[in-house]
Amino acid sequence: MSETTHDGGVAVSATPSPDDGLSRADLAAKYGLTVSGARPGLFEYVHQLWGRRHFILAFSQAKLTAQYSQAKLGQLWQVATPLLNAAVYFFIFGLLLGARDGIPHHIYVPFLVTGVFVFTFTQSSVMAGVRAISGNLGLVRALHFPRASLPISFALQQLQQLLFSMIVLVIIMCAFGIFPALSWFLVLPALLLQFVFNMGLALIFARMGSKTPDLAQLMPFVMRTWMYASGVMFSIPAMLEGKEGVPSWVGDVLQWNPAAVYMDLIRFAMIDDYGKSYLPDHVWFIAAGWAILFGVVGFVYFWKAEERYGRG
Repeated sequence: MSETTHDGGVAVSATPSPDDGLSRADLAAKYGLTVSGARPGLFEYVHQLWGRRHFILAFSQAKLTAQYSQAKLGQLWQVATPLLNAAVYFFIFGLLLGARDGIPHHIYVPFLVTGVFVFTFTQSSVMAGVRAISGNLGLVRALHFPRASLPISFALQQLQQLLFSMIVLVIIMCAFGIFPALSWFLVLPALLLQFVFNMGLALIFARMGSKTPDLAQLMPFVMRTWMYASGVMFSIPAMLEGKEGVPSWVGDVLQWNPAAVYMDLIRFAMIDDYGKSYLPDHVWFIAAGWAILFGVVGFVYFWKAEERYGRG
């Protein structure tokens, strides 16, 4: 459209835009724009995570390699630390406090070391999960990827570390006259269930820790209390046997807590004299239930806040 000006020139008016009158939402829909960092649907989120599976594995391996890169003994600390803890627990609880009562003395050391290694797997997964988002804000803010990749990769890192520790555990078993048997294959499904449980916990605490970094200072006390209540250093049934004034449900709660369940499964699989009397009824169903419950709830709980990580 044009018109003649007073000096004889021709002025050209702007052509109306086809977008005039459209709202921001209409414009976004017209040009296929989406909100930056918006939370995808749950199934789409799972699909995105599967697409990042190589990143998750590589990130966990890089973290595992870098963890002890400044130490002279390097990766040996992966097994040296829980072994030193086990030695301290043996002296304090096994020798001084009589925690070996109710357990054949020739299997107490394998019993103790197994408990320390297995509980450390859960403990380390939780502690790494608390810092998964708050400790990697630079990565979270710089790149677009499913944020659940971080706590999952940290849980996977702890699984790889446990597998190194299992080699030492096998050596300890053999040193105390406990040799490989077919029942040892039960360790694999037990560790798989524990990994799913740990991953769920890591996701839950990753979301909580992203908004409350001080949670990382509180968790060591929580985990230490959980360890003492889970039978790492003693047999829960033997410890409660004959205790007057202790309700029977207390023993059930202690034995059915997830850390105790996974420790008992692996002890039962690997230690010949660790009999059925030490296990709660339907222990495999309990272990699967804990894994499914925390795995699903933890994943959904973390996904719900996907668009808020790294902001503020």
